[in-house]
Amino acid sequence: PTQARVRPDGISHVISTDEVVPGDVLLLEARDSVAADGRLGVAVGLEIDESALTGESQPAGKQSAQLAALNAPLGDRINMVFKGTAVAQGTGRAVVTGVGMDSEVGAIAEMLDALDADGVRWGIVTNKPEYLAKLLMPILGWSERCGVLVGGDSLPERKPHPLPLLHSADVIGIAAQDCVYVGDDERDIVAARAAGMPSIAALWGYRLPGVDPLDWRGDVMIEWPRTLLDPAVWPTKVAMPL
Repeated sequence: PTQARVRPDGISHVISTDEVVPGDVLLLEARDSVAADGRLGVAVGLEIDESALTGESQPAGKQSAQLAALNAPLGDRINMVFKGTAVAQGTGRAVVTGVGMDSEVGAIAEMLDALDADGVRWGIVTNKPEYLAKLLMPILGWSERCGVLVGGDSLPERKPHPLPLLHSADVIGIAAQDCVYVGDDERDIVAARAAGMPSIAALWGYRLPGVDPLDWRGDVMIEWPRTLLDPAVWPTKVAMPL
């Protein structure tokens, strides 16, 4: 099993990630996989690859400063680290706040498990190069579960053009108006509307300061992945093209 370095009692130990519990102190350095969600107490030149969670390709700079808003998007939580991400450079210490299904990646896993259990086909459409997205699939355990994967270089057009969404709907054999696209950027919502596909604006992803998701005109906005476990939040109406 994957291992983690912790210091629960002032002494460094290497344990299985399955043994990490809230209150442990994670010791982080370059090339480490982050074993749990945690709040940073020390961060020295620390940068974390959070692409598996936020879709942002550049590592996120981290520091131990207190956040102004506790419900800030994941990409803005500079004093937090998250399970399933990786240390790109630097060192840090973080007090574990969430493990397993109580972590942010656990919430996404729970949502996908529910979709699979209901027989819902799902896929991934990203503007990032296809080869980078494919590298993440086995790490996240999605290789055999994902119905379609489209990268920014897979087709002649990429989002906000509707072609990637229309192509993906065709691959999984479901009409575009019967699909729902979940995205964390305005181009995602624009592409969905142009494809005649209902959309959900995911507020947990990375976005630049000053960006207001209300301007995207998504059919629904949600704060957390677990909200998607409620069938009532999924839009059923066809989004009208812009």
